[in-house]
Amino acid sequence: DRSGPVNTRGRAQMITRRNFLATSLGALAAPVLAGCSKADDSVAGGHLLTATDVHVADYPTVTAVKWIGDTLARETGGRLRLRQYHSGQLGRESEAIDMARFGAIDITRVYSGALNNAFPLTQALCLPYVFNSVAHMRAALDGGVADAVLRGFESRDLVGLAIYDSGARCFYNTKHPIVEPQDLQGLKLRVASSDIFIRLMRLFGANPTPMSLGDTFSGMETHMIDGAENNMRSFHSSRHFEAAHYWSQSDHSYAPDVLLMSRASFEQLRPGDRQLLLDTARASVAVMRQQWDASEDAARKAVADFGIKTNDVDMAAFRNAAAPLLQDYLKQPDLAALVARIRDLA
Repeated sequence: DRSGPVNTRGRAQMITRRNFLATSLGALAAPVLAGCSKADDSVAGGHLLTATDVHVADYPTVTAVKWIGDTLARETGGRLRLRQYHSGQLGRESEAIDMARFGAIDITRVYSGALNNAFPLTQALCLPYVFNSVAHMRAALDGGVADAVLRGFESRDLVGLAIYDSGARCFYNTKHPIVEPQDLQGLKLRVASSDIFIRLMRLFGANPTPMSLGDTFSGMETHMIDGAENNMRSFHSSRHFEAAHYWSQSDHSYAPDVLLMSRASFEQLRPGDRQLLLDTARASVAVMRQQWDASEDAARKAVADFGIKTNDVDMAAFRNAAAPLLQDYLKQPDLAALVARIRDLA
C-alpha cells in the first residue's frame, strides 16, 4: 500500500521528478505528443515506456515490472523498451495514478486501497476477512476475479494490466502485543488514505491516521503515531521494524497491488505490441509471486533475528468487530456478487 515513497527523497531525486514532470506535461500540451510512450529513435518505430513504483529496487513488484521490460525488449528486438523509476522517485502513489490517467507516465504499480473510491470493484479486494489466505486470494484472482476488476479501469483512461500479491496485512506498533481489538484502543495507527481501512481501524478501537508510507518511520520515532498496519515485506523493506518491535498476525486484509497503464500510451502502441504487453503483464504475475514468497520468508527471518516480538490474535474477535463494515459494503449488488465469487473459491 503505498501512498508514499519508501525512502526519503533527496534533492537530486526531487530535481529528477521536477524535470521529468515538466518535460512530460509539456509534451502533453502538444496534440501530436498526447500520451507518454515516447518515440525511441534508437530503433526504428521504437517506444520507450516509463514505469513507476514507490518501492525499492529489489521489491517483488519492481523486479516483476523489470522482467516485463526485459521480455518486451527481447521479443521486439529492442523496439519496445521500459525505463523504471522506483523508490518513489516520481512521487507518491496518488500522484502516479493521476499522471498515468493523463498520460504523463505510462505504467504504475498501485495499492488497491488507493483505488477504492474511483473504482468500486477494487473494494472487494480490500474488505476485511474476504480472503482466507494467500492461496485463497491467488485462486480467486486466477479464477476470474482479477479479470473482472481489471476491466473496471477502462472507464477512466486506464488499462488494467495485472494484479500482484501484497501479502497479509497485520498490525505492528511500538507499545505492546495486539491480541484482541480492545488492545488497539487509543493507539494511533498509520493507514493509507482508504475509507475502508480508516473505518476498519475505528471499529477495532484504534485512532486511524492517514499518512504516506514514507513518513511512517519518522512518525513512529517522534511518537506522532504508535504503529501501522501492513504486510511483512513492507514492514522489513521500509525498516519500520527498527521503530516498532511488536508484530501481531491479524491477517485482517490481503489487499493486493494493481499494475495500471495509461490508456493514451496503450493506444499509441501497435496492435501486436498491445497484445504482447498484455500477455507479458499477465505472465509477470507468476514471476512476482515466486519472488514475493522468497522475499517474504527472508523478511520474516530478518525481523525475527532483529528481535521483533510476534504473536497470534483472537481471529474470531477481530472478524466480529469487522462484520458491520463488511455488511454495509455488501449492500452494493455488484460488490456483493464479486465477494460471493471470491468466497465460492475459498
